[in-house]
Amino acid sequence: MPEVTTHSRTVPVTGGALDLSWAATTDTGKRREVNQDAVLAEFPLFVVADGMGGHLGGEIASASTVERLRAVVEGGTVSPKNIEKALSRAVKDIVAHPGTTDEGTGTTLTGLYLEAAGDEPHWVTLNIGDSRVYLLRDDDIVQITTDHSVVQELIAAGRLSPEEAENHPYGNVITRAVGPSDSVKPDYLRLEVLDGDRFVICSDGLTKELTDFGIRHFLEANPDPADAVEAMMAAALENGGRDNITIVVLDVTRRAA
Repeated sequence: MPEVTTHSRTVPVTGGALDLSWAATTDTGKRREVNQDAVLAEFPLFVVADGMGGHLGGEIASASTVERLRAVVEGGTVSPKNIEKALSRAVKDIVAHPGTTDEGTGTTLTGLYLEAAGDEPHWVTLNIGDSRVYLLRDDDIVQITTDHSVVQELIAAGRLSPEEAENHPYGNVITRAVGPSDSVKPDYLRLEVLDGDRFVICSDGLTKELTDFGIRHFLEANPDPADAVEAMMAAALENGGRDNITIVVLDVTRRAA
């Protein structure tokens, strides 16, 4: 596993500053030949994309999506409008690429960005598919995003328990993706910015191998983001590494002026 580095950024906000620190890594896992995951962890946008379809299709879809979003970051204004424009361009990239002949080609996209303009900063999560954003706050870990999956729909309808969902045969079937036949409008959720918050953004390669309790354990045992990422990755690989695994850990410290 390549060495993981913790990055940091201080962001002036009304009444003080935010100290952000983060680390990210991705791994092919033990059973896949190709890593179809892609990750972007560049302030103010932190996202994971988990590609699917064909031998190269998923890799192309996730990489195209991340590169289009990287251009949004470099452009200086991360917003729902600019994110959706980038995703529309990514879909055109996917359709036009000769390696994406499979109709099932596409990618999840999950993450969050900091909106620091205005009087009060806030986080905005975005989600298409079944990669996830978790938040550790006050010693409690919560899944912030809602999976777009057949299993999640069954849970929401009361036809399946979360415990039954873990081994369901349709566990990998998602209902929304960034791809030729799907909407490119993510679900968004605004969150307040609180001191001490820790976010985990991950592909389902992590959640197949670690429970929410396991993720919380490794966060609590590793205050530094790079250490937390490396510990979770090592545990996920040790537990089987059945899929590509991508992890971002983002920590928040809020200081008064």
